[in-house]
Amino acid sequence: MKTPAELTKLFREQGLKVTPQRQCIFRVLHGNGAHPTAESVYEAAQAEMPTMSLRTVYQTLNDLADMGEIQQLDLGTGSSRFDPNVDAHHHLVCESCGKVRDLYADFRRLTVPAAARQGFTVGSAEVVFRGQCEACATSAPHH
Repeated sequence: MKTPAELTKLFREQGLKVTPQRQCIFRVLHGNGAHPTAESVYEAAQAEMPTMSLRTVYQTLNDLADMGEIQQLDLGTGSSRFDPNVDAHHHLVCESCGKVRDLYADFRRLTVPAAARQGFTVGSAEVVFRGQCEACATSAPHH
């Protein structure tokens, strides 16, 4: 993800207003590997800037996603998650606590046979592995 200063410049180049609230959201997202929900971005931003509105967070996240600066993910954890890492990668999702981690693995051999494509031209694939993170697996009661 670009730095908050680079995002500020990009927003200005796109003709979008750069407010202190937006710059705060850029700082919250920068280096955030937790795949936060809009609500968790809002909570972190509000801690720094109590006047922050959830609407501003959503608008800023949507603008960033539209520009390709973050990915909006629906991983079945209840809320959309936002990933500042726009490299090609996959995800590990904990079914107990909802934790999401990036997974770099080579899936180039994963192909859709021509007969099964149903007229689609396949451009990319997302693989999501579901299970339990280490913390949840070790705290689960053993039977």
